[in-house]
Amino acid sequence: MLFNSVDFLIFLPIVFGLYWFATKGNLKLQNILLLVSSYFFYACWDWRFLFLLMFSTVLDYYTGLQMYDAQSQRMKRFWFWLSVCINLGFLGVFKYYNFFADSLATALNGMGFEAHFWTLQVILPVGISFYTFHGLSYVIDIYKDRIKPERNFVDYSVFVSFFPLLVAGPIERATHLLPQIQTKRQFNYRQAVDGLRQILWGLFKKMVIADNCAEYANMVFANSADHSGSTHIMGVIFFTFQIYGDFSGYSDIALGTARLFGVELLRNFAYPFFSRDTAEYWRRWHISLSSWFRDYLYIPLGGSKGGTWMKVRNTFIIFIVSGFWHGAAWTYVFWGFLNALYIMPSIIFNTNRHNMEIVAKGRVFPTFNELFHIVTTFSLTVFAFIFFRAVDMAHAFQFVTEIFSMSTFTPPKGIRNEVVWLIVIMLLVEWAGRENKYALEKLGMRWPRPLRWAFYALIVLLIFWFQTMKEVAFIYFQF
Repeated sequence: MLFNSVDFLIFLPIVFGLYWFATKGNLKLQNILLLVSSYFFYACWDWRFLFLLMFSTVLDYYTGLQMYDAQSQRMKRFWFWLSVCINLGFLGVFKYYNFFADSLATALNGMGFEAHFWTLQVILPVGISFYTFHGLSYVIDIYKDRIKPERNFVDYSVFVSFFPLLVAGPIERATHLLPQIQTKRQFNYRQAVDGLRQILWGLFKKMVIADNCAEYANMVFANSADHSGSTHIMGVIFFTFQIYGDFSGYSDIALGTARLFGVELLRNFAYPFFSRDTAEYWRRWHISLSSWFRDYLYIPLGGSKGGTWMKVRNTFIIFIVSGFWHGAAWTYVFWGFLNALYIMPSIIFNTNRHNMEIVAKGRVFPTFNELFHIVTTFSLTVFAFIFFRAVDMAHAFQFVTEIFSMSTFTPPKGIRNEVVWLIVIMLLVEWAGRENKYALEKLGMRWPRPLRWAFYALIVLLIFWFQTMKEVAFIYFQF
């Protein structure tokens, strides 16, 4: 069930109505309803994988209790590693087994040995990377004595499978979400309206920006040998806006939907394309994943405490692991490696925390220096996305080679001018609202009500006018 589908348009009001009216404010009934609704939502993708989600939930719930009640550190460690190994084992089998089998076979064949390994012919369970990381953070936090285990199974299950975040995040923490699940919730009109505004903006970014950019990006990447270098450049720029509109749009819809139920999820995007360096970009792009790797991998590895060499080593590790998290292909690994290279000057010269505030805060326009750094950072990001989108490394390098050929100086072909203007509109709206949690949070709040509602109506009109007339899945569902 897609957020941008008719099914979800029917599903959401039904659950919303039952949640606030049929349960009569009973917290236990509300949580049971959320759990049942979340399982139904997930089963709509493939009901068979619902059992995998349930097993993962039971495993981590039971592991948390066993670790907390363990009579010795040895038994606590046993339960911890059992959960970690099983969780990563499932993730490895479904997501990475074929990659390692094919890579090993290729390596052996290259050395003169004939090797053919059996591979899995199964689809990747949607959202497995996200709900696995939910469970892992919970187990790790209990093991490190940061939290106590949740003994209410329904409450814990809602934490893992809450439907707005289930298939593409944000990756939540038990310390943030569980207390909200356990606290009595009352309908808040302003919170709900705020949620609807964020859903509206998320739908605009997904259905107007991402889906329209996808048509051009797919055309270029699918037939890259037939296009000029300038068309390649425009293709990867369109893909960059596609993945941003797609993923940040999903996050906006997820956060807005959760707000309809009185729940505040972790922010996942904070205007990353206005970043002035790569360090700032990664504080603003997929924030929940970046902070997860920081807290559960970078810091345990030693973080920044062991001198420059340790900082460099740990940074490369988390970026390469992050690339591998996104997909079982060398292109994703290289994408992570490139981003690690980009951030190295900030790490080595300790400038990675220089740009903590949003650019041009309190001002209408950025300075020339700020604009230069924004454009530079964006250009580096676009270049790295070539490897993120390419079919394989050979395709990526062929794509790069064409960009640096003389054909780059010819006009690009096939661009729909209206899509370019829609991207400009999105950027202008996001620039105007960049000091808020999302673009429409306070934008227009001081306008006369007719003007403000006309603005919202215009966004709705653009969504209906420029939708591609087909339900396009969100990119991050495959991760």
